[in-house]
Amino acid sequence: MSIKHFGNERSGAGGQKLPFSPAVRAGDYVYISGQVAMKENGEIAYGGIEDQTRLTMENVKAALALADCTLDDVFKINVWLADTRDFWTFNRVYAEFFPNERPARSTVQSQMMVDAKIEIEAIAYKPEK
Repeated sequence: MSIKHFGNERSGAGGQKLPFSPAVRAGDYVYISGQVAMKENGEIAYGGIEDQTRLTMENVKAALALADCTLDDVFKINVWLADTRDFWTFNRVYAEFFPNERPARSTVQSQMMVDAKIEIEAIAYKPEK
């Protein structure tokens, strides 16, 4: 089985290099590192859970694309919310990204390592070409 790393030249706030790959392919599986509502400049976007969920999901989609995957290839999602009161709003926005087949998912409350309201990681399955 081959292992391939994608997008490992990302920078966070202030241009600091991030010490992880956004996506890693291990055989037919693609693992997406936890994504937050990070803008192109490495700063966390301000806003409520709705805005942060949308941007975080867009970042998940972008990380998947690095490994030639889409949300349709995702079979498992893990979500961390900073505030349990955001759960129902998060759920409503999240459902927009999975209108049909929905992956298995776990959602927990957790203190975040950055100033974000949400973090999402994903596992996808797409056979290697």
